[in-house]
Amino acid sequence: MSIGNNTSNPMNFVKRSLAAVVAFIITSSACLFAAKPIIGISSYISDGACSADLSYIRAVEAAGGLPLVIPVNTNDEELGRLLSLVDGLIMTGGADFDPVKWYGEEPRREMKRVEPERDLFDVKCLRYAVAKGIPVLGICRGEQCFAAAFGGSLYQDIPTMIAGNVKHSQPPTDPKYPLHSISIEKGSLLHSLLGTEKIGVNSWHHQCIKDMPKGLKATAVAADGVVEAVERCGKIEGYEDAGGWLLGVQFHPELLIVEGGLTEYLPIFEALVEAASGSK
Repeated sequence: MSIGNNTSNPMNFVKRSLAAVVAFIITSSACLFAAKPIIGISSYISDGACSADLSYIRAVEAAGGLPLVIPVNTNDEELGRLLSLVDGLIMTGGADFDPVKWYGEEPRREMKRVEPERDLFDVKCLRYAVAKGIPVLGICRGEQCFAAAFGGSLYQDIPTMIAGNVKHSQPPTDPKYPLHSISIEKGSLLHSLLGTEKIGVNSWHHQCIKDMPKGLKATAVAADGVVEAVERCGKIEGYEDAGGWLLGVQFHPELLIVEGGLTEYLPIFEALVEAASGSK
C-alpha cells in the first residue's frame, strides 16, 4: 500500500482546508480594500420626490467614488443607520435656511423660500458626520450649513447687506461657466487642491456666511469679501467633533466639471474620495 501521496490523510485535508480559508481571507480583504468609497449626497424634496442633481453624482463617479443619494429623513435612529453606510458626505445646494430657527434673526423681505424639513435633515446630517469623523464637502447651501449647524450666522441677502457686492447670481449666464474670481489663502486646503491663489468660479446664491463658527475659518473670498471657502482651524467648539476632513465651497464645482468640462476643479472631489477611503 502506497503512503507517499495519501489524499485521505486527515492532516492533508486539514492543510488544504486551512490554505483555502487563508486564500479566501486574502481575496476578500483585497476586494474590501479595493472597493470604492461610498459618498453620500444629501437630497432635497421637489414635486413629491427626494432627489439630487445628476452633476453631483457624475462628479463623485469621476473622482473614483460610489455615489449614494440620502433621502430626506429627520428621524435620528433611521438617519443614523443611513449615514452609517457612507464613507464621505456631500452637503448640496438649495433653499435658504430659516433665520429665526438657526441663528436667531428675523427674516428680511429679500429672503426666499425656506424648507424646514430639509433644514433639519441637513443640520442633522452634518452634525452626525462631524461627530463621527466622516469627511464632508459642503457646496453652496452646504457651505452655509456649517454656519447654521454650528452656531454661526448668514447674511440673508448679499445685494442689500454687503456694500460693493459683485454678481453672485449666475443667470442668465450658464452655470458651467465661471462668473467671478475668488482669492484663495496660500497654504490652505483649497489652495493645495487647486494650485492657485486666484481662480474663476460660478455663482448661484444670494446668501453667505456672516459669523463663522469657532473651529472653522474662511480660506477664500470674492472681491466683495463674501466667504467662498471654509476649512478647519481646529475642532468645532460646543459640538461633538471627531476632527475629520472638512471643506466648504460657496460655488458649484460639480457643474464646472460635469457640464463645463473644467477638470481643474476635480481635485476637490478627488480629495473627498481620498479622505473617505481612510475614514473607516
